[in-house]
Amino acid sequence: MIENPSSTDTLCVAILAGGPSAEADVSRNSAAQIQLALTQAGHSASIFELDQHCAAALIAAQPDVVFPALHGPPGEDGTVQGMLEMLRLPYVGSDVRGSAIAMDKAIAKSVFQRAGLPVSADCIVHPDQDLTEAASEIVHTLGTCVAIKPLNQGSAIGVQLLPNGGDIAAALAASVIYGSCLVEPFVLGREMTVGILQLGEELHVHPVIEIHTPENTWYDYEHRYTVGQSHHVMPAQISAALTERLQQAALSAHRSLGLRDLSRADFIVTDTDEIYLLEVNALPGMTPVSLYPEGAGALGYPFERLVDTLVRQAYTR
Repeated sequence: MIENPSSTDTLCVAILAGGPSAEADVSRNSAAQIQLALTQAGHSASIFELDQHCAAALIAAQPDVVFPALHGPPGEDGTVQGMLEMLRLPYVGSDVRGSAIAMDKAIAKSVFQRAGLPVSADCIVHPDQDLTEAASEIVHTLGTCVAIKPLNQGSAIGVQLLPNGGDIAAALAASVIYGSCLVEPFVLGREMTVGILQLGEELHVHPVIEIHTPENTWYDYEHRYTVGQSHHVMPAQISAALTERLQQAALSAHRSLGLRDLSRADFIVTDTDEIYLLEVNALPGMTPVSLYPEGAGALGYPFERLVDTLVRQAYTR
C-alpha cells in the first residue's frame, strides 16, 4: 500500500459487486463501469463478487481502497461496511451507521421529520400481520390511493402503486415478500432528484434533475435501467425558488442521516410546487443511465474524475 497518494499515484482498488440482493445485476453493471473508469484513470481495479469468499479474497488482495458498487441489502444497509471496518480497509461511501439508517425507509423518515423535512404520513406493515386487517387500517388512516414500498429495497423493487385505489391487501401481499413495507398516500406529481457530492467537509449539490417516463408509466425498475425508457431534464425546468428548496432539502437530508461522500435524494413535486422527500440513496447507481453520474458531470466531475476522486478521498480519509 502507498502511504500518501498524490493525484498521479496508482491505487489498487477492489470493487465489490453482486451478492444476494435483488439488485445484483444492476450492481454488476455499475461495477463494470467503475472498473473501466478507474482503469482509464490509471488505477489497478478488480471486481470482487460479494459472496462467502469475499472477505478472504479481500484479505489476500489487501487493496488500497474498496469501492462498494452494491445496491440493496447487504451492500447498502451497513453490513458490508461493518465487514470493511473490521478488515480495516478504507472504502467509498457512508459508514455503518449512515448506511443502515438511510437504507431503512421508516427510520430515515423519522430522521427527516425531526429535521423538519417535507415527508408524507405513513403506515408500516410487517409480513406476519393479517393483511386484510392492515389494508382496512390503511384505508382508515391514509385513504384508498396509496404507494407501498419495501422498507429495505431499492430500484423500486417490490413497489406497488395504487393511484386509483384497488385491492390493497393483494398489493401488500406482493410487496411483503421483500420484508416489512412502508405505505404512504399516493401523491401525483413530477419525479425529481438531487445528488450530493461531499469533498472533505464541503457539500456540493447537483442541479435538480427531472425524470420523464412514457405516458401512464413511472420510474420503475425497467424504466431506470433500460436505455431509452426514461428521459432526464437537467436542470429541471422549474423556478429558482423551487430549485433552491429541493437542493436545500437534499443537503439537509444528507447531513441529518450522517452520510459521507455521496448521496441522492428523490422527490415528488406536485402541480402547486409542494414537495415530498421520498428517500435518500447512500450508494446511487453508477450505470450508463444512472442519475448520479449525470448530475456530478454538471459540477465538473465527469465519470472518470468522479470515481477517481471518490477512491482517493476514501483512501486518504
